[in-house]
Amino acid sequence: MKSEEKKKRTSPQWIGSLENNEVFVFGSNLDGFHGGGAANVALKWGAVWGQGTGLQGKTYAIPTMFESADEIRPYADEFIEFAKAHPELNFLVTEIGCGIAGFTAEEIAPLFARAVEEDVENIFLPERFHSVI
Repeated sequence: MKSEEKKKRTSPQWIGSLENNEVFVFGSNLDGFHGGGAANVALKWGAVWGQGTGLQGKTYAIPTMFESADEIRPYADEFIEFAKAHPELNFLVTEIGCGIAGFTAEEIAPLFARAVEEDVENIFLPERFHSVI
C-alpha cells in the first residue's frame, strides 16, 4: 500500500478526556518528574511520579529531555513496538518534545514515520506531525 493510500490517523489537538481504550502519549523526562506541560496533565490519567518511560495508567511516557532528537528515537521505536503489541488500545500522541523540551515538529515527527509507513492502526499522531511525515 502506498503511503498516500494509508489512513491518516490524527490525535485531537487538545485531549480533555479519554475513552476506556485510549492512552494519552506524552513527553517526559527520564526521572519522571511530571511537573509541566502534557506530563503534568498525564497525572490525572495515571502517570506515575518518578517513572519516566512506558505505560502508566492510561498514559504512555516517552522521554524527550535530551540534547538531540536522535536520543529520543529508541524510546519512540519502543513505543511503536508496544502499540503494535497492544491493538486493543488506541494511542493518542501529543506533540511530544515540542513544548518544554524545545524541539520542533520537523525534528520529532520523523521519529514516528515508521508508524505511518507500517500503517500501525492504533497510533494517532498530531496534525503537525502528519504535515512533516
